[in-house]
Amino acid sequence: MEKVKRYIDEHRERFVEELFSLLRIPSISADSAHRGDMVRCAEHLRDALLSAGADRAEVMPTDGNPIVYGEKIVDSAAPTVLVYGHYDVMPVDPLDEWKTDPFEPVLRDGRIWGRGADDDKGQSFMHVKALEAMISAGELPCNVKFMIEGEEEIGSASITTWCARHKELLRSDVILVSDTSMLGWDVPSITCGLRGLCYVQVTVTGPDRDLHSGLYGGAVADPAVVLSKMIASLTDADGRVTVPGFYDRVRELSPAERTDFGRAPFCEAAFCKSIGVRETAGEKGYSTMERIGVRPSLDVNGIWGGYTGEGAKTIIPSKAHAKISMRLVPDQDYREIGRLFAEHFRSIAPRSVRVDVEVLHGGFPYVCPTDLPAYRAAARAVERTFGRKPLPYYSGGSIPIISTFEKELGVKSVLLGFGLDRDAIHSPNESYGLENFLRGIETIVWFYREFAAGR
Repeated sequence: MEKVKRYIDEHRERFVEELFSLLRIPSISADSAHRGDMVRCAEHLRDALLSAGADRAEVMPTDGNPIVYGEKIVDSAAPTVLVYGHYDVMPVDPLDEWKTDPFEPVLRDGRIWGRGADDDKGQSFMHVKALEAMISAGELPCNVKFMIEGEEEIGSASITTWCARHKELLRSDVILVSDTSMLGWDVPSITCGLRGLCYVQVTVTGPDRDLHSGLYGGAVADPAVVLSKMIASLTDADGRVTVPGFYDRVRELSPAERTDFGRAPFCEAAFCKSIGVRETAGEKGYSTMERIGVRPSLDVNGIWGGYTGEGAKTIIPSKAHAKISMRLVPDQDYREIGRLFAEHFRSIAPRSVRVDVEVLHGGFPYVCPTDLPAYRAAARAVERTFGRKPLPYYSGGSIPIISTFEKELGVKSVLLGFGLDRDAIHSPNESYGLENFLRGIETIVWFYREFAAGR
């Protein structure tokens, strides 16, 4: 292990510069204008895997963006770890809020700044460098396979079919994922649960064209006003979602489970300060940590319609739109929730407008048992590098494809992430701590050692 640590330390500057090269590629999967960048980013990762010492690495086509597959087989009798990550990133809007160019990464104040620095290029690249360090030191105890996709931020639509076609290629003992966060740098943790997701877009249509608000105002329903009222009715005064049937499958925590859940250190004041709010809000009767980790929620991700440019334009818009996400918990089914939402949203619309609901994508919740051998190996690895046992942590985020892996490949995933709240993923000025990046590499190496030793 000393040889591996020495290798990481000696090559840390090169590791960071190579990550910068990856971050400079604007691989925004939500924007079709970046289709060429998606391919370029996949090819870049393929080359990085080959340079790290992979026996095989290639860019494999899917029905959408390509998947990077790689492998290093050391012994057919050794356990096999399948690493999952994604190379696509979120859009950078609003661009004027970035302090530096989102695709020209910089190292400042001990942090790597740029889109994808954490989510998920920085975290995925740790695995590439961990592989390189282990191979260079002759200390790789497991077979390693890589599956890095380019559609995670838009729902992973193509990877399910791709996995079904390549089950034998992806045969493994566990899937290792670094696309999550820790509770804090001084409170190491491992994500053992993820919420599911149902993501919809709604459109409310009134007149067949934009109308002069002076000539028609007061006589015609304004779709933007109607949409705002409809959205406002989706949660009640207690913060509960009002869609009928929404909570039918939600399992309530027992008193003992709630007590265990509350043992994780959490400071309400620090949480509020970190995101610039005066107080938290949400479902009545639950703590902030419970609301984030084990309770479902509904949020408006974007709302628009009519004139939003500079100055004034007095119109009643023809259409108004919103994007709405619902985070789900076991045993909610995103397909059922999408249907219930669509039925309810149409039912509350007045006759003066027409409503369209499109379910864009979704995924099931996921739970990793803490008595899973691979989880225990991850916990020992974190304890090695952070000096204390990690806490199990239920994350409010979603990685919809993780539950699909379990169904398609029959393999559990371990969510060994190293991000922090301050990394501002999905927001302007995303960053990732340099120490998180380097210690993450070392922890991944320890995971392989612990996992192989425990088999």
